[in-house]
Amino acid sequence: MSHRMDAMMVFDRALVRRRRDRAAATVGRVAPVLEDCADRLLDRLDDTTRRFTRALDIGGRGVVAPRLRARGVPFVVSMDLSAGMLRAGMFKAGGEALSVAGDEEFLPFAPGSFDLIVASVSLHWVNDLPGALVQIRRALAPDGLFLASLPALGTLQPLRDALGQAEATLRGGVSPRVSPFPELRDGAGLLQRAGFALPVADLESVALAYRTALGLFADLRAAGEANAVLAADRRTPPRALLPMAAASLPKGPEGIDPALRLMVLTGWSPHESQQKPARPGSATHRLADALGTVERKTGEKPGH
Repeated sequence: MSHRMDAMMVFDRALVRRRRDRAAATVGRVAPVLEDCADRLLDRLDDTTRRFTRALDIGGRGVVAPRLRARGVPFVVSMDLSAGMLRAGMFKAGGEALSVAGDEEFLPFAPGSFDLIVASVSLHWVNDLPGALVQIRRALAPDGLFLASLPALGTLQPLRDALGQAEATLRGGVSPRVSPFPELRDGAGLLQRAGFALPVADLESVALAYRTALGLFADLRAAGEANAVLAADRRTPPRALLPMAAASLPKGPEGIDPALRLMVLTGWSPHESQQKPARPGSATHRLADALGTVERKTGEKPGH
């Protein structure tokens, strides 16, 4: 395997699937959070008059597909790495969902299969995110829309710090126990590299509060979001690790705020009808005239 491929292998995908299989029985505990995230993402559909007929829901855990159908999308396919999670989502939807067990890194769909693809809080365990975005763009028909949200840098940062400090104290070293998250400034660039038109990346902050750290740990496990970083120390952690980390987590008036920062990505599959940036030198009016100022050459002083 090449060095480049080694660098891409950050997560244990088999472990991610097993965690999601187990979480199929417990994901209902965190449904309000997942529903809030899905609503925030799908609200972006209100910004377009386009009507969609064929949608793919990637990793929606039973909350995205029903919302798409409620918005009038007649054909929705749900895909998840975990067949168990798919079955749980179908049960929640009354058995109406069309579903495919598949890997985000190897999409099992022909080019142009969908005019809308939605990935709500589901792409952060993908090793090759740029490659996955290329496949998503190919699965879109021309002028199709891609909407995604994933945790951004700063999410769970207090937990990351607390676990690191506790492990350094107990073992004299630190193992990665919280997934790495991308920076907001990288979002639009990732979309552009994948061939999307009109790429946009912005940030949503989701307010959460837990009375105790144990509640936060339990919800992460219930959602299938326990650590799957390949470099993580797989030895049984010291018994004092979680209590020590929990004790050092900063607390506010409502308890512990784990700070969920969502990067929201919006991109379109290229189509000739879309707006294009103007060619350099094609402007017909001077910026100085529009601003009501005097245009000067570089280095020219006022009054000359």
